[in-house]
Amino acid sequence: MATTASRDFQLQMNGYGLTTAEIHYHMPDHPSLLQLYIWQEYDLAPHFPELKGFLDYWTKELDGPLHSVRVAHHHLIRPSEWRAVEGIITIH
Repeated sequence: MATTASRDFQLQMNGYGLTTAEIHYHMPDHPSLLQLYIWQEYDLAPHFPELKGFLDYWTKELDGPLHSVRVAHHHLIRPSEWRAVEGIITIH
C-alpha cells in the first residue's frame, strides 16, 4: 500500500518554512481599539507570497483596517549541521 507524504511535509521539502504573522488591526466599530489576529502557514521567505495573498484578501474583503504586521519564519527541515570533535570519549 503506497502512501503519499502530507502536504505540509511536501511544502517543507520544497523550501517552505513555517511562517507566523501577528496582525494588529483596527476594530471596524471602534477604530481607536486594536485587535490581534495570529496567522500561521507554510510560506517562502523572504518574499512571503502566501502571507501577501492573505493580506491582499484582508485589505479588499474585510472591514478592519490593518495597523501592523510582525512576521516570524523558521525552516523546520534543513540540512543537518555537524562538527568534528577531537578527543576520546570513554563509556563505562
